[in-house]
Amino acid sequence: MKITFLGTGTSQGVPVIACECRVCKSASEKDKRLRSSVLLEENGTTIIIDTGPDFREQMLRANVKQVDAILITHAHKDHLGGLDDVRAYNYRQRSPVDVYARNEVQEAIKREFSYAFAKNRYPGVPQITLHTLYNQPVYIQKLQIIPVEVMHYRLHVLGFRIDGFSYITDANFISEEEKVKLTGTKTLVVNALRREKHISHFSLDEALALIEEIKPQRAYLTHISHLMGLHDEVEKDLPANVRLAYDGLQIVI
Repeated sequence: MKITFLGTGTSQGVPVIACECRVCKSASEKDKRLRSSVLLEENGTTIIIDTGPDFREQMLRANVKQVDAILITHAHKDHLGGLDDVRAYNYRQRSPVDVYARNEVQEAIKREFSYAFAKNRYPGVPQITLHTLYNQPVYIQKLQIIPVEVMHYRLHVLGFRIDGFSYITDANFISEEEKVKLTGTKTLVVNALRREKHISHFSLDEALALIEEIKPQRAYLTHISHLMGLHDEVEKDLPANVRLAYDGLQIVI
């Protein structure tokens, strides 16, 4: 399975245009982060996790030709706001796009993109087929998707385990019961917003503590705000099996 990090950033801590911080002025491409999303490719099956406001740019940048399914972690705008742009894949594939989400996230989708679900739809609006995710495995073609329920302060968010790959974003708490689902994970991706503690996201130290507990072979940090610091400087402080993810990074599981 090939994983492409389409985006590793966040709307949390996003600076104003005139920001003079070192990260925002950095010349390194590794410090230029779109909103967090990943692309999974396995035996011809293509799955996207989250469609934030940068979805269109991410698809063009990664040259994604098909989308078989989209998994939505939660309904915050930085993870959902670009869903309208699936219409390009409707046109290319001549079919609706399958979107998997919890019931409450589906309700948000229907509110935000009501025109896509209208009785008399305008020609060209997005075509979306909604599938309900519960806290139990589902199959997308031959891939088993195991939801992992995490807490984003008081909001329930879904992470996902797919074979030896686990993806957790927008979390600051995982119950012991849900951590069991991560046992044996070879590659763990987890959010780390900044070095300082945050009300709804893991800090760097908290993310590293989770990685040490789960003990994957390798781990990547995502959902990174500019408050974390420069990519190359942060990496110097990380354990040998942990890396700061960056947009465009590809790994093979």
